[in-house]
Amino acid sequence: MAERRVIFFDVGNTLLFPNRAKMLAPIANDRHPTLERWQALERRTKEEFDQGMQGGRVDHSFWWIFHTCLLEELGEDTGIGDALVRKLVENTQKSDNWDQILPGTRDALDRIGQNFRVAVISNADGTIERVLSRCGIAGCFESITDSGIVGVEKPRPKIFEAALKTMKARPNESLYVGDVYSVDYIGARNAGMQAVLFDVAGAYRGRELPRVESLEQLETWLRP
Repeated sequence: MAERRVIFFDVGNTLLFPNRAKMLAPIANDRHPTLERWQALERRTKEEFDQGMQGGRVDHSFWWIFHTCLLEELGEDTGIGDALVRKLVENTQKSDNWDQILPGTRDALDRIGQNFRVAVISNADGTIERVLSRCGIAGCFESITDSGIVGVEKPRPKIFEAALKTMKARPNESLYVGDVYSVDYIGARNAGMQAVLFDVAGAYRGRELPRVESLEQLETWLRP
């Protein structure tokens, strides 16, 4: 295996996290799930999505499953369910609503950047660079590849290939860090890259896969 020289990061649920109040605005505040409940839904969604993922609008499909499960748990009337799911998915797919950043993120990226070239590959709406800038970390990356600009989503190889070309990097010297097995891990591996799952919600605990739950754990994992 070639030495790792370049690390590509996913954004959602890896570097930035959901602004749940904005995403769930169509639902009364007192019915919003706790973080623990949200992460349980995330684990359930990833299991279902990974088993059935077959192309199509990948990001849309994932969040359709997630919010359908959420509304089922809330006991929403199925007569209005589809319209409400559509609105929730629309809110979730707005990059501006992914603006929650964990303390220490910038410092960890700066430390990683001392030893590796660092970039981003994200399924987004064409504005993820602006959001990363607003959150104070856009300057950490040499390139930011956004599916909304490239015109193709992970896990398709073309988006990984576009990012590699931008960085003038070979696949076998590159690592991808993302949170969904069927999209991020498999997509990167199929593009010839190394991969590790960023698994804050614990969806892949107990599976024989390379995984970390924080940037600090990633730093340890990256050490020789």
